[in-house]
Amino acid sequence: MAEESAATFELTLNGERQIVDNAPTTTTLLDHLRQSGFVGTKEGCAEGDCGACTVAISAEDAGGEGQYQAVNSCLLPLAAAADRHIITVEGIARSELHPVQKAMVDGGGSQCGYCTPGFIMSLFAAYYAGNVDDRALEGNLCRCTGYLPIRRAAASLGRPAEDDPFTVTLDGLSPRLPERTYRYDGQAFFRPADLRSALQLLQTYPKATLIAGATDLGVEINKHRRRFATLISLEAVKELQGVTETDGHLRIGAAVPLSHLESVCQGIFPALDEMLRWFAARQIRNRATLGGNLGTASPIGDLSPVLLALDAEVEVAGPAGGRRIDIASFFTDYRQTALEPGEIIVGIHIPKTPPPGTARRISRSYKVGKRGTDDISIVAAAFTVDLDEGGTVVQARLAYGGVAATPVRAEGVEAFLTGKEWTLETVSEAKTQLFEAFTPLSDLRGSAGYRRLLSGNLLEKFYQETRTEADR
Repeated sequence: MAEESAATFELTLNGERQIVDNAPTTTTLLDHLRQSGFVGTKEGCAEGDCGACTVAISAEDAGGEGQYQAVNSCLLPLAAAADRHIITVEGIARSELHPVQKAMVDGGGSQCGYCTPGFIMSLFAAYYAGNVDDRALEGNLCRCTGYLPIRRAAASLGRPAEDDPFTVTLDGLSPRLPERTYRYDGQAFFRPADLRSALQLLQTYPKATLIAGATDLGVEINKHRRRFATLISLEAVKELQGVTETDGHLRIGAAVPLSHLESVCQGIFPALDEMLRWFAARQIRNRATLGGNLGTASPIGDLSPVLLALDAEVEVAGPAGGRRIDIASFFTDYRQTALEPGEIIVGIHIPKTPPPGTARRISRSYKVGKRGTDDISIVAAAFTVDLDEGGTVVQARLAYGGVAATPVRAEGVEAFLTGKEWTLETVSEAKTQLFEAFTPLSDLRGSAGYRRLLSGNLLEKFYQETRTEADR
């Protein structure tokens, strides 16, 4: 990737081409919109929970076609919006109200109106994707209207007409992002298109911050007022895209948005399906990636326990070439990983074939938080138990988040289970051992004792919920 000096970039805002030439790379899209006079988009929580900042952007769907995606503009660095089409609530009404707006008005779905633009834009994106349902309303909080009128408005929506102007516009867009360089006042933003260029940039700027969806970075900008001198965006790197099957493994590109996995991986790994359901909200899943979730190395990351329970491997690339790291060895300390300087997470490999001697596999994941969705977990757990024909445990994987400085497996308890008959008596003994297996911290979300109790209780819940499946 040529490092040309680029003091400007372009985006399209509500159908009008804009040239950006005077903004720091970490100005958020939300701030840019409001400074540009599009004040229907609001700031509420500034961390992607409330939805008041929701807009629609042009992006790729899981099949590589163009679509409108609902995203949190408060979390998106402005430079990451380069070359995209951005649509706000002001831009969807032409000569008359958009069908989504009209449905909301007719159904009495707005009182104070502060949250309404977010609901409107989430429904707008779902309307053109053909998946308007309750889940399309995720990530939008309403404190005065009540959700029933909003849900009724959503349920009343049909499908767009073939000559709908937004459908026509979308059909004419290329969903692929070109490489991009933008510099402003000592800051730099790079968006390479291939892995070689990304690795070269990281060699040149070893202190650069890597981003994909930038959902964590947005919180750092908003809540901690952090500024980043150099950003390298990986979302256009072709080697980090796609979901493929090879050698009995499913390979998930590190930059594949989580919302794509909901459809592409559906039914392959039940534990992954379940955890994706509770992972943040649609706006976050449209941007967040598996590589980013692993790279942050959060001890309460929702997806790390799932990957631990599925014996995943992390594919990385660096100056010395590529290698794979067993997920159990990937997390080395609090917020620390086994990545060497200059290495990038390229993909995640999940084996589809259980170990020899397995007749049945049972696998689930669980998340306990203050809220059911759109919240940080107190404890997250994922379990995979492989049984032989007689119901004896061939292999067990018990993985947790929120009970240690890193996502972790209960290896001692796994060893105890191996070779035992999968019964309530066995699980009860394992539950007792789990209470002593971890030394979690107490914080505002939950005490250490509560977390220890959860680690065992979730295993028993797993046993009770899957008893009929294990008996097949």
